[in-house]
Amino acid sequence: MEKLSAFINNARSEIHKVIFPTKIQIRQAFIAVVLVVTVISIFLALVDLIMGQIVKLALGA
Repeated sequence: MEKLSAFINNARSEIHKVIFPTKIQIRQAFIAVVLVVTVISIFLALVDLIMGQIVKLALGA
């Protein structure tokens, strides 16, 4: 029982050390992720389009 009590006390003291992000930080991180994913998606779509055209030209289709 002592070990359980010590574990709970240690867990409680550790949770007080955690610094949680603010709403502004969460919003900024969300916007950054959405922008990066959008840019990478557009880039990959363009690469796919260009490679598809190259393959069509190479095969003469």
